[in-house]
Amino acid sequence: MRRALWIIFTVIIVLSTVPFWSVLWADWFAKRHGCVLHEGFATECLVNGQDWGVTLYGAFTAGWFALITLPIGAAALLGMVILALTALWHRRRR
Repeated sequence: MRRALWIIFTVIIVLSTVPFWSVLWADWFAKRHGCVLHEGFATECLVNGQDWGVTLYGAFTAGWFALITLPIGAAALLGMVILALTALWHRRRR
């Protein structure tokens, strides 16, 4: 049970923060290659002869999903903490 809880904790944290990490990656990539990045529309970003503009735009605007995933992840983590504390309490009572 203990190992399963840690795996579930990790999966919840990773899945709920994916939009946040995609925004950080897109911002880092655009700055590193001197590209303009904003939420208005995709702009051309040529890196080694390939246009990354649409990909960066998609990754950057995916950050809006964090408005949904972060609260759901926080609620799931809270539920898992309550479950773990309840299991610990029952184990100590025995």
